[in-house]
Amino acid sequence: MEVVGINEKNINIISNVKNEDKWISDYRIDSYRKFEQLEMPSFGPKIDLDFSKIIYYKNSEKDKKIQNDWNNVLKPIVDELDSVGVRESEVHMGGMGVQYESEVIYHSMLKEIEEKKVIFTSIEDAMKKYPDLVKKHFGKIVKNNENKFAALNGAVFSGGSFIYVPPNTKLNRPLQSYFRINSRNMGQFERTLIIVDENSDLHYIEGCTAPTYSESSLHAAVVEIYVGKNAKCRYSTIQNWANNVYNLVTKRALVDENGTMEWIDGNIGSKVTMKYPCCVLKGDNSKGTCITISVAGSGQIQDTGARMIHVGKNTTSNIVSKSIARNGGNATYRGKAFIGLSAIDSIASVKCDTLILDEESKSDTVPVNQCFNCSSSIEHEATVSKISEDNLFYMMSRGIPKERAMDLIILGFIEKFREELPMEYAVELNQLIKRNF
Repeated sequence: MEVVGINEKNINIISNVKNEDKWISDYRIDSYRKFEQLEMPSFGPKIDLDFSKIIYYKNSEKDKKIQNDWNNVLKPIVDELDSVGVRESEVHMGGMGVQYESEVIYHSMLKEIEEKKVIFTSIEDAMKKYPDLVKKHFGKIVKNNENKFAALNGAVFSGGSFIYVPPNTKLNRPLQSYFRINSRNMGQFERTLIIVDENSDLHYIEGCTAPTYSESSLHAAVVEIYVGKNAKCRYSTIQNWANNVYNLVTKRALVDENGTMEWIDGNIGSKVTMKYPCCVLKGDNSKGTCITISVAGSGQIQDTGARMIHVGKNTTSNIVSKSIARNGGNATYRGKAFIGLSAIDSIASVKCDTLILDEESKSDTVPVNQCFNCSSSIEHEATVSKISEDNLFYMMSRGIPKERAMDLIILGFIEKFREELPMEYAVELNQLIKRNF
C-alpha cells in the first residue's frame, strides 16, 4: 500500500489503516492545516521538494504484527539489514526496534529489561496500550506549529519509538532503534517519545540509512524527551543517509531538577541536513550536553548545531560541534545558547571546530548567544583550520603513507565525538569516515 501526496483524504487513510482513536486523527488533521499555513524555513539551505510526489505511507506487510523473530521477517529485508550491520549490533543491546519504510517491522527486548517494567515499543502500539501516558506527553514539547516539518510529521507520522523508564531504574545496556528508507521519493516520518522518570538512567541509540536514487527522499522526524528529577538520558545517533535525502528533524528534551540530557549526534550523509537538538533546562541544577559531528562532501549541506535554553537556577550546558567539509561540501554550525532572567548562576559553553580539506569547501558559524542576568556567563569559541602540511610531513617522515596520515589526523579531530560512542559504534564511525575520504 502506498499513499502519495498530502491532503486530508490521504491523512484519514493513514489514520484508518492504523485504526487510531479520534484524538489522534484530530491531531493529524490539525497538524496538516498548520502545515498548509506555515512557510518554509527562512534560514539555512534551500529546500527543493515537491510535496505532491512524496510517498507519505508505504507498507507491504500491513496484515502482519510486529515480529520478534527474524525468521518471520521477509528474507530480502533481512538480507538488506544484514548488509548494514543491524542484526550484528543487536547482541550488544538491551532491546531493538527496526522500522522499514513507514512501519516498525521488528521489535525485541531482553527479559531482564522487561522485568524492570520498562516500556519499549512503537509509538502506535503505545497509543493503544498506554493512551493516558502518551496523551499526557505527546506533542507537548514539540508543538505541531513549531515549524513546517514538525507540522508535517504531526500530520503523517508513522512508526518511531516509545520508551518509558519507571522511577529508580537504571539500564545496563542501551536500547536501539534503526530506520531504513528503501524507495524512491519515500518520506519517513517516525515519531519518538521518551520518558525517563525520577532517579532513572537510559542510553538510547538510533541509526538511519537509505540507498541512493536519483529522486529526492525526505526524512522529517520529531523526537520528544522528558528527563525527570535526578534522571539521565543519553541519545546517540549516527545518520548515514544517502546524498539524495533531505534530513529535516526536530529534537527537544525537557530536563527537570538535577536531571541530565546528553545528545551525541552524528551526521555523515544526506543531501541537506537541518538538525539542532535542544535541551530546555527547566529544573534547577539541570545539565545539557550536545556533542555533534557533521561531514559534508560533494553536493552536501550540513546545517547542524544545538540549542540550550536555560530556565532553572544553576543550570549548565555544553555544546561541542565538529564539522568536516571536503570536495565542495558546506558544513555550517547554527546554534543558540539562551540564559533567561530566572536562570541565575548558570553557565553555557559553546565550542565549534571545523576542518576544511580543500579550496572548494566552505563552513560558516552562525551562533546566537543571549544572557539576561548578571550572575551567569556564556563562553563561545570557534576555529576553522586545514590539515597542516607540517603535521603531514612529520608523520610521512616517520614512514606513514600520506593517505593513512590524513586518516589519523581526521580521526584525531573527531576524537571527542568518538569517545562518547559505544565501542562497536566508534568502530563503525571510523569505517564510515574512511569511506567518505
